[in-house]
Amino acid sequence: LETDPRQVLKRQVARLRERGWTLWVGIEPEFFLLKRGADGRWGVADANDRLAKPSYDLKSIGRNLGFLDDMRDAMGALGFALQQMDHEDAIGQYEINYRHDDALAAADRYQLFKLTAHAVAERHGMVFSTMPKPLADAPGSGLHFHISLTDAAGVPLMADAQGALGLSETGWCFAAGLLAHADALAAVSAPTVNSYKRLAASRSASGTTWSPVWKAIGENNRTCLLRAVAGRLEWRLPDPSCNVYLALAALIAAGLDGVDQHLRAPKPCKDDLYERHAAGEPLPERLPRDLCAALEALQADAVVRGGLGEACAAQFLQLKQAEWAAFHAHVSDWERQRYADAG
Repeated sequence: LETDPRQVLKRQVARLRERGWTLWVGIEPEFFLLKRGADGRWGVADANDRLAKPSYDLKSIGRNLGFLDDMRDAMGALGFALQQMDHEDAIGQYEINYRHDDALAAADRYQLFKLTAHAVAERHGMVFSTMPKPLADAPGSGLHFHISLTDAAGVPLMADAQGALGLSETGWCFAAGLLAHADALAAVSAPTVNSYKRLAASRSASGTTWSPVWKAIGENNRTCLLRAVAGRLEWRLPDPSCNVYLALAALIAAGLDGVDQHLRAPKPCKDDLYERHAAGEPLPERLPRDLCAALEALQADAVVRGGLGEACAAQFLQLKQAEWAAFHAHVSDWERQRYADAG
């Protein structure tokens, strides 16, 4: 089926295979554990999870050990190579890491992870939430992709110990492709109205959000859209509401365009871009501010649309434009409180 996301990714993986290349992907799932209250509103499932700076909160981990232990047992039974579990930087937020794999297997594995987490959370009376930004004053959830390429002999193609940031020419060109097509990639990697509340240059109760707002690359710099680390790239744009097959297919198309066109990435960024933002200093170009702008960028980007396939891209755009229209037709409590009795 031309519009099946898994087949879309398989077609892009085949493009890599024609070159003798394999894309390796390590996916970092962040998520919230939520519960609906008696008033119908969503909140954090663990009422005692309320530290001002909750990252690595051991007490919350202890209170939710039942969920985490069941996840460990289930993931082990399903063949995951589990690496770590931790409490993330927002109340009610966790991250579970497991071993990387080739692009298609990594996407399949993430789908299995989500199904498992939904079932285990329900067993514990909670909801496993992939909503990017459920809490207004806290960081949102990302779905970072750690990516690297090898050739048919298993030789790394992105890494060069003598290159800037430890990247080879291929690595730099691939990175340049991602940055050049970042606006269109946002539509696929951050595909909901709520996604752009995560992708905002804002502060949170725990400090900076580290949200990747600006199109830049830096060495181990979490304020950039691309982070270079140990001869690989961390693509920080995706969030867990994305269809991982489409997000990876679009990434491959953009990266290969960078390689084929010998695109040049910008100079490495050494600064904390949030500090520059606070000081009113010049900043790199930023990502789209909302889903509407991202969809317009996707519509205008032939490379990313081609990576999805025109039939899939057209269907995706139609569905997401309808979602944006529905959002704009909704009147929120915030609007009523602000305007209902305005003079």
